Amino acid sequence: MTTEPLIPPRRPIAALLNEVKVAAVRKLFVRLHEEGFEHVREGHGCVFGFIDIEHGSRLTELAERAGLTKQAVGEAATELERLGYAERIPDPTDRRAKIIKLTPSGVEACLTGRRIFAEIEREWAEELGEELIGGLREAAERIAAAEREPAGGRSRSAA
Repeated sequence: MTTEPLIPPRRPIAALLNEVKVAAVRKLFVRLHEEGFEHVREGHGCVFGFIDIEHGSRLTELAERAGLTKQAVGEAATELERLGYAERIPDPTDRRAKIIKLTPSGVEACLTGRRIFAEIEREWAEELGEELIGGLREAAERIAAAEREPAGGRSRSAA
């Protein structure tokens, strides 16, 4: 009788992707701090990474996109307000609701972060080859898009 090994022969892709994320985020914050955004921290990514830069976003939208609780994202938004990177304004479509909107310095920090991430991706493409990094990007985009589809759409297990 043969049995399956207890430990898979390769690490799960989710663990590898997390390691890639950690490496990119580490590089991001070194560079952000070098460019004068020393108060921006990783916990602010739930706002900066998912906010509509031009119009702002509701707290519930940010929490859903980031996969975090409203409380966690609310704390990050409050801290960004205190730092002068964000403000809460009335939602023009529902006066009871608030929109988290970036201030001009918040927009600058957000765009700087996105530029730095693009630079990191280019550096990896130079090191490992554009085809490999392009394929990784395409695969990640396709997986993320499939996971965002509503339950009535394509099956999550379909490839």
